[in-house]
Amino acid sequence: MTDERAPASDDDVAPLPEPTPPISLVPRASTWAVWALFLCSVGILVVAARSGAGWEIPGYLRVDGLTAVMWVVVTFFSGIVHSYSRRYLAGDRHVDRFYARIFAFTLVVMTLTAADHVALFAAAWLAMGLAMASLIGHVREWAQARAAAALARRYFLASSAVLTAALAVLVWSTGATSITGIFENLERVSRTAGLVAAGGIVLAAIVQSALFPFHGWLLSSMTAPTPASALMHAGFVNAGGVLLTRFAPVVADELVVMSALVLVGAGSAVLGQAMILVQSNVKRELGCSTMAQMGFMILQCGLGFFAAAIAHLVLHGFYKAYLFLSSGAVVERTAPKDGDHTHLGFSGMAVSLATAVGGGALFGVLTGKATSLALNGGTVLTLVVVLTTLTAARDILRRSTLPTAVRFVSVPLVVLTAIGGYAVAFNAVSTMLSGVPMTHVSTDLTGAHSLVVALFVGAYLVVELGWHRSSERLYVSLLNLSQPDPTTVLTDKEEYDDV
Repeated sequence: MTDERAPASDDDVAPLPEPTPPISLVPRASTWAVWALFLCSVGILVVAARSGAGWEIPGYLRVDGLTAVMWVVVTFFSGIVHSYSRRYLAGDRHVDRFYARIFAFTLVVMTLTAADHVALFAAAWLAMGLAMASLIGHVREWAQARAAAALARRYFLASSAVLTAALAVLVWSTGATSITGIFENLERVSRTAGLVAAGGIVLAAIVQSALFPFHGWLLSSMTAPTPASALMHAGFVNAGGVLLTRFAPVVADELVVMSALVLVGAGSAVLGQAMILVQSNVKRELGCSTMAQMGFMILQCGLGFFAAAIAHLVLHGFYKAYLFLSSGAVVERTAPKDGDHTHLGFSGMAVSLATAVGGGALFGVLTGKATSLALNGGTVLTLVVVLTTLTAARDILRRSTLPTAVRFVSVPLVVLTAIGGYAVAFNAVSTMLSGVPMTHVSTDLTGAHSLVVALFVGAYLVVELGWHRSSERLYVSLLNLSQPDPTTVLTDKEEYDDV
């Protein structure tokens, strides 16, 4: 005997009840605590900016300009994530565990940026990775989430092992167990030991920042709750830049290491930006964008502009946290339409080019990169800014629906204002980091720099001329490179077909 029932109409379907805030006191207490840490960090930043001095427990902890800046950044992002998650995770039975881990993650990152003892620094680096892996696998009921957490954990353990080995080489060579002590005795380090240590630090940084070919863990981490993804992309992958800045005296001493950073950073920046073109998943598109932005951050380190890298990671963190937390609002099911872009014509191209040149000149003047005609790392960085500005101005002009006259005036104004804001942030961070060793290093131009310039110019021409749209081989290659580990994909076509 079968039970035949008429299908329910839309009017018969009751709406889901609104989620209620969690009853536990842990989310509320954790949120208040992290915002209190933010206020304290702001106070420390103000005092450090006025006095120019830091505080330390000799051999163990040191609070300098880099520490103060990163404390404000990480506590602010963490506070936003804490506040956002109180509604996002309402009804989650593991909400207490989630809050305990993001609060612990915040404390670990604060410890990392203040650590002076190498053992404490290495332990904080390891704990930071394990905490993030746990957040990636927060939903333990999903086999895909457990697989993503295990994959990320393997990457982070490898990064910690490499960093620990590099620090051990420095301790063995100098006889010092603190970072400041190592810097004071770098003359004791042989070139071989210095190269090994610098190579280990660089490798740990690029694994953490998900640069090619270590980007797989990042693109496979989308099972993480969106607030955890925001914290990961805004305050975790950035740690590679912090590591390189903290150990700039070790890394910047070797031109071959700096050249390698330039190549790896530039290659990852271009590849990450290219992979965005073939993404249909919003969070994975943001992951590719993060890879590109972290590549640019590492490129800045390789050019010797460590303070610029810190300014970049701060601004990127704000932008990416916003994009992740608002990603649910941009998910639509729409069909592509022809004619979405406006043809620029000669006038549009002239405006784009003028905006790019003006942006490069403004950046060079405000940051001091245009004080001389000498060819150096600043020249390369300024050229990258020009190309980036040219691409941004062109895209905005094509996508804007404003009248032509308004577009030609407003777009340069908006773009140049953004460039000016970036330059101001760079100068502010540079001032705060003035007491940190070697936050700016003058590097000689090598063949690597010429190769990077050619790479950026070539990538721009490929996109501008539309060659990337006519190459099926390029499309497939980018699609394959941007695929997550199959065991971490939450839904796929086969699962839909089984329904």
